[in-house]
Amino acid sequence: MDLRESISNQTQASLQLARHLVSTEAKDKNLVFSPLSIHVVLGLIAAGSKDQTLTELLNFLKSKSTGELNSLSSQLITLIFADGGPLGGPRLSFANGVWIDQSLSFKPSFKETADNVYKATSTGVEFQTKAVEVMGEVNLWAEKETSGLIKEILPPGSVDASTRLIFANAVYFKGAWSEKFDASNTKDHDFFLLDGSSVQVPFMSSKKKQYIRSFDGFKILGLSYQQGEDKRKFSMYFLLPDAKDGLPALVEKPRKFLRDWESCSPFAGGGITEMVDSHVGPDLYVSSIFHKSFIEVNEEGTEAAAASAGVIKLRALLVEDEFDFVADHPFLFIIREDMTGVVLFIGHVLNPLLG
Repeated sequence: MDLRESISNQTQASLQLARHLVSTEAKDKNLVFSPLSIHVVLGLIAAGSKDQTLTELLNFLKSKSTGELNSLSSQLITLIFADGGPLGGPRLSFANGVWIDQSLSFKPSFKETADNVYKATSTGVEFQTKAVEVMGEVNLWAEKETSGLIKEILPPGSVDASTRLIFANAVYFKGAWSEKFDASNTKDHDFFLLDGSSVQVPFMSSKKKQYIRSFDGFKILGLSYQQGEDKRKFSMYFLLPDAKDGLPALVEKPRKFLRDWESCSPFAGGGITEMVDSHVGPDLYVSSIFHKSFIEVNEEGTEAAAASAGVIKLRALLVEDEFDFVADHPFLFIIREDMTGVVLFIGHVLNPLLG
């Protein structure tokens, strides 16, 4: 499978996950997450899985094999996440970390994949007597790798004496608009909520021509970030439904952006046997996947970050037409790299005052 097809499959999985989150966890609050961060953590877990667990992970990630998945992850890390700051483009940071209990050791094949494909830094720790300390260490790592934006990826109680492995990923993005907004033009206007009420929020505005396309029931505004000397081109897309209460329908409607999300549950237990050399392998299971994201959009550009962590425990035992784009009601947004189509962040805004 070529890179473009693999990225297309990854994007489809990302949008399915977005659809699920929009309709469940974020029905009444703003949302931002990095599907790519989650994808990398699940890909690393898949590299150490087999049987039904591996099958379900591959199905969810829309990949045919761990080899295909590892190849995609390796190319994404190399192509997408090189820091563009020194070249005049967006600042980017991408890191993977693995914390393993000192009672276990990685299988050589998995260790090679973690080191060479995922560029993960491995640390031996003592979960059984220092679980709280290790949790704090992972949280500090995530805070450092996201320039202070994600301060607690693992909540209290998520790591205990039964924990044996933690996989974590951190993504940081900071890009300046290629055409910055004039802050003096930012004025307060009504933003209409899904329940029909409105709030006064600051609106950035510009009369410059932008990339806008109109579809049946919604339109898209694309804003590009300053491009560096390399060929990467990052943009932020705003998907605005025509109807002020049209966000729920938008989630279901544009199939090219949001497809049916099929639930799968690779976390029931077993299958995590290809990571460590130990008789406990069959009793290891993915107990939780944690994810936190942050995004700030202003006249200068965008700063965004995300962190994901997987905790593995031991089983107890261009403008086509001229028209305005006024985002005065709930909308979706996507940040992606346009040359490859890789989606870095997805989210929606229900009420800008909620933060």
